[in-house]
Formats: sequence, structure tokens, C-alpha cells
Amino acid sequence: MARTSWRPDPTFYPSPSLAAQGPTEDLAYVATFWRGEGEPRKDALAVVDVDPGSSDYGRVIGWTEMPNTGDELHHHGWNACSSALCPNNPHPHIERRYLLMMGLRSSRIHFVDVKDDPRNPKVAKVIEPEDYQGGTGYSRPHTAHCGPEGIYITNLGAAHSDQGPGGIALLDHDTFEVKGQWEVERGDQYLAYDFWWHINHDVLVASEWGTPEMIEDGIVPEKLLANEYGHRLHFFDLRTRRLKQTVDLGAEQQMALELRPAHDPTKQYGFVGVVVSTADLSASVWVWHREGEEFQVTKVITIPAEPVDDPELLPDLLKPFGAVPPLVTDIDLSVDDRFLYVSCWGTGEAKQYDVSDPFHPRETGSVRLGGIAGRVAHPAAPDVPLAGGPQMVEVSRDGRRVYWTNSLYGAWDDQFYPAGVGAWMAKADVDTESGGLALDQRFFPHGDDFRGNRVHQTHLQGGDASSDSYCFP
Repeated sequence: MARTSWRPDPTFYPSPSLAAQGPTEDLAYVATFWRGEGEPRKDALAVVDVDPGSSDYGRVIGWTEMPNTGDELHHHGWNACSSALCPNNPHPHIERRYLLMMGLRSSRIHFVDVKDDPRNPKVAKVIEPEDYQGGTGYSRPHTAHCGPEGIYITNLGAAHSDQGPGGIALLDHDTFEVKGQWEVERGDQYLAYDFWWHINHDVLVASEWGTPEMIEDGIVPEKLLANEYGHRLHFFDLRTRRLKQTVDLGAEQQMALELRPAHDPTKQYGFVGVVVSTADLSASVWVWHREGEEFQVTKVITIPAEPVDDPELLPDLLKPFGAVPPLVTDIDLSVDDRFLYVSCWGTGEAKQYDVSDPFHPRETGSVRLGGIAGRVAHPAAPDVPLAGGPQMVEVSRDGRRVYWTNSLYGAWDDQFYPAGVGAWMAKADVDTESGGLALDQRFFPHGDDFRGNRVHQTHLQGGDASSDSYCFP
């Protein structure tokens, strides 16, 4: 299925600095999913015009429906990226052509071709749930990354089960067929969520959320208060696929989710966001870093909960606490490793930190939209109170633009925003010299623009800050 070329794809870059100099994006690809009442509708890949010079700027201009209902599209990823240029496992003949749209509920994988007609992508291949689960031993595919041996996909659960262990599956680069389970020796790793790597150092890092039983019907308060959600990082040997080390952040640090390693391939550090501390409802960001032969993890950012005077502003889940937890549900690191973006989905705040010194972050910018108690409106529609908050965050390769969408996960949306989460997407321009964020008042696709679907992860045409890994500094 994959097409070959005599020259490397022009959207592949040997180094992060060259990636930052590449063309700016004209399109954004947004995963949307249906979670409503009545006759089920299909999830879809929305195409949003992000070219400021276009007459369609800020509008949904393409809409590719999936063939089935009930998938719950969540994260998606490219079939190929700049890691194809790495000398330890080169495959420069493949193209950044397909987005893998994964059904987090259905365990169905869609390959959507965005190259021939970028504004009107087409579903080119589907791996059905029975084939995927039978070939990998896993279910509930979550995150896809293009890597040295193929396409890697992390999964939350075991096949045909709502339990673990979750882990990583591997698909073939060229045929997109299922190759099988990635791990050779996993130790006591049982919970799964995100993964990334230090590709030049043969290190893979994996984080933890929970099993499907702990997630699909919403957060389970008893399990959260018992500290049963994930709070560890696992370090594997990328070449031998064996677990080498596990680091525990502390049982109260519940849901260690998104991983963002340094893009500089000579560095061995990265950031992980923790959703909530059961000790005080704060959220946090930690740095993993190598010290000799071992990795250590250090907390570098703490974001406190915000008290609320009127408990009626809170969902039932939070009323006993009288406060809104930040709920750090996504983070993203600019390609130059300068700025870290932190989404506080509970309070509705999107923060920017200068992390030039990763151990001493300095807050340099902030915007607010939505939020459990605030419902802050976008300046483009000041009379429309917003639900949800900045959630999935994506940064352009040159670091000058940041995009957010507002849905976390269907059942969790309904718990924290019981009156409805809606759908919206926002963008800010970045002061790349001294830091700072300015919301773009021309850019605010929302509501009916997404045809009643909710919106989750965004990827940008040609790549972005969370898509690629590089082998040359």
C-alpha cells in the first residue's frame, strides 16, 4: 500500500533546526467524534484551513467520515516522518502520506490518505478490530508514532478484555500489516498510555493511564482516591525491547500521561504531565533525565487547584472539594525545546513556560478559554460561554503558532462538563523572542462547524512539534 520514492519526502528533516525552517502549514487535520443522543453519526477527520491569507481561513473545509459508527476517534499519527532519515534504521523511500485514525473504543485503525487531495482526504485502508486484536494481543489503540522498525501504536488494554496489560503494537512500514506485540520483556508494566523515545540512545519511555475498565465509563472516583491510576514511567531498551527501569512519581501523582522528550537528539531528558494529585488536587509537570546509568524524575512545575465560592458551579464529582483542579491533560514542547505548553483543561487555562533550563521553567504566557467554573468566552464570540477548556495542544514546527481543541474523552467530558462540552478550536500567535501568547480573533471554528461532533487531537500538514523525532542535532 505504501508508495515509494527515489527521493526522501520533502517533509522529512534531518534535524529540528531544519524542520523549523520548513514551509508553514496551510491545513490542520482534526479528529472529531460523535457522542450524542439519537441515531449514531459517524466520526470524521475534519480539515481546517489555517492559511491566514485564505478566504476560508478558520473554516472547516474538508470532512472525511469513517465507514462505521462508535469508533471514538481520539489520537492519530503519521505513517512516516523524519525518523525515516535515521541511519540506524533508514527507510527514506516511504512518504508522510497517511494519518492513522484510531478508534479508542472500537480498536479499529483507519489509514486516511491526505496527499492526493489534502482538502478531501480518503480512507485508504482499515484494520478491523478482530484482526488488530488477534495480531497484537492488545485493544483500545491510543497513540501512534512512526519509528525505526515500523509504526508503533500504544494500547490501553489486552485483546478482547477491559483489563490489562496495555502496551505497544507494531505495524509494517510498507504494507501496514500487523507485525505483532512490540515488547519482549515488560517486567511488571501493566498500565499504558503514551510512549516516546530518545532514538539515538535506544531508549523508549512509556507512561500510564488505566485499563479500559477504569476509563471507558468515566473516571472511577473510588479508584482515583485509592491511587489506582497510573503514576510510573517505564524505560525500555528500544533495540532489545526489554524493560530496563521503572520510576514511580508517587502514588498520589495520578495519571502520568503525555510525554514530550527533547527534540535535540543529543539530549536525554523530557517532560511528563500529571493530571492530578490526590493530596491537594494540584497538577504538575516533571522532567525525566539521565544520571549515569539510571533515569531520575524531578517535579519542576506545580499548578494549584482554584477555590470556587459557589459549589453549584461544580459538577457532582467536584462539589465535595469546593475547588477546580487544573487537570493537566496535555503538554507540548516546541521544536527548538524552548517553550513548553501546558493545558489545564479543568480551569480553562493554557500556559506557556520557557524551559530553556528544563529544571527551572519560567511562566511566560497564559490564555483562558472555557473552564469548569469560568466558562470564559473567546474574543471572537464574547457572548458565547465556552465549556471544555484548552485540551489537546499542537505547536507549529517554527514555534510561531499554537492550536488547541476542547474535548478530553467522551465519558470524561460528560462527568466534568455535564451540561455539554460543545466543540471548539482556538489558535494563538507566539512571541518567540521573549514569550507570550495572543489569541487570534480571526480563528475560532466551533459549534455547528464540526457538525455536532466533538473535537480532539490536531495534526498539522507536513508535521508539527509532536509528530517527528530526529537523529541529527
